[in-house]
Amino acid sequence: MMRPDTHPPKTGRKAVFFRLMKYFLRYKAGVAAAFFLMLGSNLFALLGPWLSGEALDAIAAPDGVAFDAVGRYCLYMAAFYVVSSLFSYLLTVLMIRLSRNIVKSMRQDVFDKFLLLPLSVTDRMQTGDLINRISYDIDTVNASLSNDMLQAATSVVTVVGALIGMIAVSPPLLGIFLITVPLSVFIAVKRSRKVRPLFRMRSAKLAQLNGFSEEMLTGLTTIRAYGREDKMIEKFCEKNTDAVDAYYAADYYGSLIGPAVNFVNNLGTVLISTAGAFFYLYGIISIGDISAFLLYSRRFSGPVNEYANILGEIQSALAAAERVFRLIDAPAEEEDAADAEQAEDIRGELAFEHVRFSYDGETDVIHDLSFSALPGQTVAIVGPTGAGKTTLVNLMMRFYEPQGGRITLDGKDIRRYTRKSLRAAFTMVLQDTWLFEGSIRDNIAYGSDSADEADVRRAAEAAHIADFIEALPDGYATVLTDGGVNLSKGQKQLMTIARAMLSPARMLILDEATSNVDTRTELLIRDAMDRLRKGRTCFIIAHRLTTVRNADLILVVRDGGIAERGTHEELLARGGIYKQLYDAQFE
Repeated sequence: MMRPDTHPPKTGRKAVFFRLMKYFLRYKAGVAAAFFLMLGSNLFALLGPWLSGEALDAIAAPDGVAFDAVGRYCLYMAAFYVVSSLFSYLLTVLMIRLSRNIVKSMRQDVFDKFLLLPLSVTDRMQTGDLINRISYDIDTVNASLSNDMLQAATSVVTVVGALIGMIAVSPPLLGIFLITVPLSVFIAVKRSRKVRPLFRMRSAKLAQLNGFSEEMLTGLTTIRAYGREDKMIEKFCEKNTDAVDAYYAADYYGSLIGPAVNFVNNLGTVLISTAGAFFYLYGIISIGDISAFLLYSRRFSGPVNEYANILGEIQSALAAAERVFRLIDAPAEEEDAADAEQAEDIRGELAFEHVRFSYDGETDVIHDLSFSALPGQTVAIVGPTGAGKTTLVNLMMRFYEPQGGRITLDGKDIRRYTRKSLRAAFTMVLQDTWLFEGSIRDNIAYGSDSADEADVRRAAEAAHIADFIEALPDGYATVLTDGGVNLSKGQKQLMTIARAMLSPARMLILDEATSNVDTRTELLIRDAMDRLRKGRTCFIIAHRLTTVRNADLILVVRDGGIAERGTHEELLARGGIYKQLYDAQFE
């Protein structure tokens, strides 16, 4: 399956970073408060080394120890460090709240965009990959926003403040200290360029592992039925190994940055101490200034060292954010035309006029297909697998757009209607039933905002599911979990039919609604479907021809076109493809 995120990135590190900053700007008051707290915390902390140097000079004063001055400087130091710690604590709490809100907004943006993506995009993506982006990737960004980004921002203020302090204390020592700074920066930048692709690969490999795991868990029954456990374990081991290797490579090369930068910074401390000793012997600098300069140099080197240590996490967060932004930036469905109308008071007359369609733009799945359905008419679409039956449904609903011809509803091209109102004109019962976590009442009333308890009960009775529901301990208040895992396929199908009955839509699509049930349940479903079809233009896609015998028009689709059309009796009398399908089933 094709996964778009495996392609080379189209966005750079700076672009991703500034994109994240736009989320911060949604909370300007919080960002401003965080800035002042960060500034205050660092400024109070940066006054500590200067006060320490003054205290040492007071101790080493030529006329004796100035105890009052030493005590005063020590009290100032203690007060400043307490205030700095308080500001730092408040800043941490504020950043956690900010990151929570930002991640909430980002996750909402991802989910909103996912619902707007065309099927041509989502059909090519694994479910596990999508879940990975909305959970793991965004959680990675969250961890970085609440910790790493705060450290990085604090480091900038600390470095600038420490640099100013060193200039004020001793410019000569600063010249010696700056010998090692370019080397530290070079190591950090050089290694960061190497580790970013590794963290991007780590996210991609984890997404592949999650996608594979989701597929295997979904198909666990089939795997056991075919005895393929060992084969699947082997494949999982391969993907797991790939993910672990990607993790190791990213973490290994990322962790090398910190020790290398720390070594260079320690080398700078040695040079400063040596030079400071010579300057002191010649009376160029005092003991207090040497102490203050060393403290400022450590303040300066500390953030550089911290940045080197968190660089791996920041690169991981940027790689995760890049994957999230790729999904957000994926092309959504085209906007409705400026003059698009609302599909209101639909009668239900639908027609295909010389429609041509291809999924890949090269091989036609549908070619020069034409038919029409009158209001209230039932049209059955049958044919071999892969003939294009479900594609017709996708075209009716505008999940895909035809490359040629047009589709009309009540005489108007469906592109003249808004997509939302067009799709609201249809109600569907699919082969793969979908029930969400919630009560049975909510699941049946899903398609109707105005349905009350009585409406839900009438729909359940008409769909032959009321007796089963009322036999449950909580009746209609029973909560379904995991897609109704404890219900049979027939019960779930009848429940979706009850849901469709409450929809006011005048168009009905039944896509293989009886393919997964036994004969008795099929009879119940067929009866419920007959009630559901009343007053609606209905399109039935079916392999079981017993469900289409009473259709007003049967279309036999083959090789992307209509091979035969007519009623059940007419097609049997013709002795063509339909009769072959019919005989094959009932013989």
